[in-house]
Amino acid sequence: MSMAFPGFPASLFLLPLMLVLCLPLSVSHAYSEIQKTPLPGGGLRDGYVLPRRYAAEVPPTGNLTVDNSSFILAADRTHRKDPLNGFKRYTGGWNISEQHYWASVGFTAVPLFAIAFVWFLVFGLVLLLSCCYYFCCRRRSYSYSRTAYALSLVLLILFTCAAIIGCIVLYTSQGKFHSSTSKTVDYVVGQANFTVDNLRNFSESLAEAKKITVDQVFLPADVQSEIDSLKTKVNSSATELADRTLDNSRKISGVLDRVRLDLIIIAAVMLLLTFVGFLLSILGLQFLVYVLVVVGWILVTGTFILCGVFLLLHNVVADTCVAMNEWVDHPHAHTALDDILPCVDVATANESLYRSREVTFRLVSVVNQVIVNVSNGNFPPALVPLYYNQSGPLMPTLCNPYTPDLNNRTCTAGEVDFNNASQVWKGYVCQSAVVSGSEICTTVGRVTPSIYNQMTAAVTVSRGLYYYVPFLTQLEDCSFVRETFTAIHENNCPGLEQNSKRVYIGLVMVSGAVMLSLIFWVIYARERRHRTYNKQFLVETGRPHLPLQEKVP
Repeated sequence: MSMAFPGFPASLFLLPLMLVLCLPLSVSHAYSEIQKTPLPGGGLRDGYVLPRRYAAEVPPTGNLTVDNSSFILAADRTHRKDPLNGFKRYTGGWNISEQHYWASVGFTAVPLFAIAFVWFLVFGLVLLLSCCYYFCCRRRSYSYSRTAYALSLVLLILFTCAAIIGCIVLYTSQGKFHSSTSKTVDYVVGQANFTVDNLRNFSESLAEAKKITVDQVFLPADVQSEIDSLKTKVNSSATELADRTLDNSRKISGVLDRVRLDLIIIAAVMLLLTFVGFLLSILGLQFLVYVLVVVGWILVTGTFILCGVFLLLHNVVADTCVAMNEWVDHPHAHTALDDILPCVDVATANESLYRSREVTFRLVSVVNQVIVNVSNGNFPPALVPLYYNQSGPLMPTLCNPYTPDLNNRTCTAGEVDFNNASQVWKGYVCQSAVVSGSEICTTVGRVTPSIYNQMTAAVTVSRGLYYYVPFLTQLEDCSFVRETFTAIHENNCPGLEQNSKRVYIGLVMVSGAVMLSLIFWVIYARERRHRTYNKQFLVETGRPHLPLQEKVP
């Protein structure tokens, strides 16, 4: 008997699935460890605000005004009766850390739990009284009606067909439910892995920046120390998120597979029970029918409870989808999601990005220092190593995307940017030869091949750090999270809501149809037994009509 209900506890563990939908957001908390390094001057100056990607957010100019007012998520949808508060309407909105929310959403499934309780109690009492009457009464009355016999047979066939249809609906719905939930989890895991990959690539760019040397000019020691500290924190955050993603995805996948298997088992068991019970009733095997009635009595109770659980799950899924969508539309309001997935403000995002911008600025400065002070200089041969026979047109400097105070800067005429620097500088490379341990140009040019390679390496690292700034900004100001929520709401939520509802409908159909089938198994078996007795009575007595009632010892 216990094998019929393995899906019930597993279904309860589906509820945390909605939290795992927010899995990539947890990186905001993990990555916040990066922000603990104090910054000179308290962060970026001149009130610079990093750009945002959503029109609904505060524009990136002027002073930032943050709305700290509270906003209730999914207020209309969660306006339900709260049994913990005198059955008054719950007004707290979506909040999975609030017991009144769970009480109110759980109250929506009370009718199904009540049906399960009443069915278990009343039908169990009927079975008990029937057994007592059967074994304790010495005389039994038999009455037979052609109408009752025919009607019970027709209804038994009807409810058997309904139970079969319900099992088919349950089987197909659980497959779609499993598919939609798996796709949602895969999408969230993909977003988390995308975040991990970008963090690790950013960390590698920092490590490469530390190694950059252009004609024996390198980053200052304090910047290299800061790179080491930041790299350690970024790697730690990426590893933490990767481990958490892998662990949670495995757990969720295991639960989904277990629930799918349990629903398949329930559909198969109920279908088998319906077929066998109908067949035994038609054949008139009363004892086996009564045994199946007892089994079905317990199974129907369990499936009604499971109906309530899936109705609760369906409502939580729908509430969460609405809450995610409203959270995206109110980026700066305080909501219940902030307690689980806190987004840092723009100022904190600026601070966390300070080091990456500083390293980019310093790398470009190193390259330009060599170009201006060495490559474009005309030194006498005695000034080795500054002299390596450089000659010809002057090299253009590399455009630095930041000003000395690390605000954005526009490139000026004559500068090359990260995209074309390597190609342009290639025209200034001379052919060289090693003379007295030094590399000397043997043709016209401003840089030797080795210095050119060092410059292009610096450009590559600088470009990598520069292009990771928008990603880190999105991560820190939660625009990355909002994009993820928007995609889930538009692409995954409709399927999650629809398929969880279909599973619930399939369970209700199976439970109701099998429940009524059980009742008519008993009724039809009784009418068939009475019909058989009346036929025997006619044969024995030779009477031309059936008696309305006959008492036998």
